[in-house]
Amino acid sequence: MSFQAYLDNIETKTGLTPREFIELAKERGFDDPSVKAGTIVEWLKQDHGLGRGHAMALVHVIKKGPAIDAKHVGSTGTHRDESDTLWLDGKDNRP
Repeated sequence: MSFQAYLDNIETKTGLTPREFIELAKERGFDDPSVKAGTIVEWLKQDHGLGRGHAMALVHVIKKGPAIDAKHVGSTGTHRDESDTLWLDGKDNRP
């Protein structure tokens, strides 16, 4: 499953876009570099019912933004993507 597909599935499950999750995380102070991934994962699990894999995808965009490693672009691996930039503003709004 591509990284983007993880984000799209999260939106389907929760009704929230990745950008909305980033804003919620900022409100909680989770965008601070000192906040551990486990803290964010626990919040996403408890408040939004996400499993570890989906939560870790959101941890990435909360901590690092939309850029992903170019090694996944055009690859045939598990986490293959079409672009090195993830779309955060909703699957139905993707250009």
